[in-house]
Amino acid sequence: MFGSGQKETLLEVQNLRKTYGSGDNIVRALDGVDLEVYKGELLVILGSSGSGKSTLLNMIGGMDRPSGGSIRYRGREISHFKDRDLTLYRKNCIGFVFQAFNLISELTVRENVALTADTKNNPDIVDEMLDLLGLEEKKNKYPSQLSGGQQQRVAIARALAGNADILLCDEPTGALDSETGKQILIQLQKLCRENGKTVIIVTHTREMSLMGDRVIRVKDGKIQSTWVNDEPEDAERISW
Repeated sequence: MFGSGQKETLLEVQNLRKTYGSGDNIVRALDGVDLEVYKGELLVILGSSGSGKSTLLNMIGGMDRPSGGSIRYRGREISHFKDRDLTLYRKNCIGFVFQAFNLISELTVRENVALTADTKNNPDIVDEMLDLLGLEEKKNKYPSQLSGGQQQRVAIARALAGNADILLCDEPTGALDSETGKQILIQLQKLCRENGKTVIIVTHTREMSLMGDRVIRVKDGKIQSTWVNDEPEDAERISW
């Protein structure tokens, strides 16, 4: 179980700021956020629409640059990376799962997963990810032939195929019915518990906070509260 023993810090955020506009029209999407992310934890970032939670995820993932502050991944300052280094960081260190599945309709399941696969270091990684997510029998299907839950599992397999340390999930169940969404949460929790992946889930659904090892509540661009679940709920028991 996460939380026993010494924690390894993967990513550290200090005084992170993101602003848009200027003068009277300035918007502080992030306003001095401090956060550590640990290896092997399931971190839930909870907040309403416009709270800054997705902006924080974009900063961590290197999809946008901060207006100020620091983001360190394994001790390296990524907020000052040049474009090439930032691209490599996104490719090699981070996996992304969004509410929209973002699969390429003309490619098969296997081909979609292969897009990010680290086949140079692990030639079998695509098949390993398909097997891990229970997709082996669907590998030659196209996205249009899959259910919503199956498409989201393909998106997760694709995110993991690059052997990323951190999986960033922005409302990963938002386009799914509650039962299918629960199956996706079970898969994400399993990746933490059994495969040692670090998973960050951004959501507005309070019930999902029950499954997190830690929960960060964001409001108005600031972290309002942080709490630890000593005994996180099994995802299969969560309903919303």
